[in-house]
Amino acid sequence: MEKFEYYIKDLHPSDFFNSDIDILKSLKKFYKKIKIIPRGDKLLLEGENTDILKLCVVLDSLIYFMRHNEDLNESNLNQIINGKGEKLLKPNTGRVILYGNNKKKIKAHTLNQIKIVEAFENNDMVFAIGPAGTGKTYTGVALAVKALKNKDVKRIILTRPAVEAGENLGFLPGDLKDKLDPYMQPLYDALKEMIQDEKLDDYINRGIIEIAPLAYMRGRTLDNAFVILDEAQNTTENQMKMFLTRMGKKAKFMITGDTGQIDLPKSSMSGLKQANVLLQKIDGIDIVYLDGSDVIRHKLVRSIIDAYNSKK
Repeated sequence: MEKFEYYIKDLHPSDFFNSDIDILKSLKKFYKKIKIIPRGDKLLLEGENTDILKLCVVLDSLIYFMRHNEDLNESNLNQIINGKGEKLLKPNTGRVILYGNNKKKIKAHTLNQIKIVEAFENNDMVFAIGPAGTGKTYTGVALAVKALKNKDVKRIILTRPAVEAGENLGFLPGDLKDKLDPYMQPLYDALKEMIQDEKLDDYINRGIIEIAPLAYMRGRTLDNAFVILDEAQNTTENQMKMFLTRMGKKAKFMITGDTGQIDLPKSSMSGLKQANVLLQKIDGIDIVYLDGSDVIRHKLVRSIIDAYNSKK
């Protein structure tokens, strides 16, 4: 059992607690395994981590709806609580972030991906937490490329823990770049859809785009940069603190991860899970939760995620 404080942001708490319908009563009825206690501008949640994250997605969606619509009624409340509010909430065409190679529209397709875009409009640091295939990294890279093209930042830095799933870089062949490339490939793949190969190679050679292991961030101050920490669930507490405190002037930080795929030893606390608890109330930091409804890979991926979640 875990305890978690969910802060009601971007909406006055009185609008949430004193609406015409009893939101808390409906939430408690649906999420019977979670203890929900209102306390000022937050909700105290107690239950299994997977259930809490599902509830956080619903709470985010409810607040999003209440910010963008005048009235919340029993019908749309139940739709959102039951995970069927996507059509109710999501613009049918998504939101274009930028135009990539061959004028391809790079979009935020789902509600929670759109929330990531909106979160950066008012915050310098955004966490995106959710399962594989929900577009966390892709959306972040698109925002970073857009910021670079608009000259809002001077460089992009993409990083992730280099050792995952019990593997050790020392056993891989080649020099350091060869060892790291397999771990960084998802980041390269996203960039190649948004920047022409020749220009991308030039940016990398000139250091305008840097793709490096997390250890390379230590001791640095990252100014005028859009920085993405990917696979953050595999950072330790010290690594996460080290990374977050690298933030310099005119910087944007994005941290992505899936707390359901932690490869750290059981004795180690995930830096992402801890940050999700500690940083809830800090102005300038937003946390966006994603779930199976955001999966934009093969339709089977959503079914696979649901199947694994149902056994917990």
